[in-house]
Amino acid sequence: MKLISPTEGELEFAEAFSSIIDFVKEVPEANYRLMIGSDSQQGEMAVFVTTIVIYREGKGARFYYNKEILSPHPTLRQKIYHETVKSLKVAGKVAEKMAEKESVADLNIEVHLDVGRNGETRDLIKEVVGMVAGSGYEAKIKPSAYCASNVADRYTK
Repeated sequence: MKLISPTEGELEFAEAFSSIIDFVKEVPEANYRLMIGSDSQQGEMAVFVTTIVIYREGKGARFYYNKEILSPHPTLRQKIYHETVKSLKVAGKVAEKMAEKESVADLNIEVHLDVGRNGETRDLIKEVVGMVAGSGYEAKIKPSAYCASNVADRYTK
């Protein structure tokens, strides 16, 4: 899986994960949040973006994203499910790598979902939050899901 870092360019997944480890090692005593989220824009084709954000509380962040162009999904439910599954797949890869590294083994993974209590996606909240919680991760919805609704959204255009 290829990821793009605004500061480091195109990276393989292992390289991006090493970059996350290096970022944490710079200030190991800091508090960190590790967030993963996806968003998409649909037109003739659908642009899906999944982001990984490592946030050093009060001291900045690094992020990495993967962009994929696919056939559009016919319904909002399918689109949101696809975004959620993409985030969960990346979360699984990250969790697997984290288990091998003591410096990040205790970080919780947050999965940010592009759903909120306002708008058409409100009926999908329980379903996708359940998918995430059932996979062992903490789910965040809008407005707290900025990894999906802000960072990933920015790169779908």
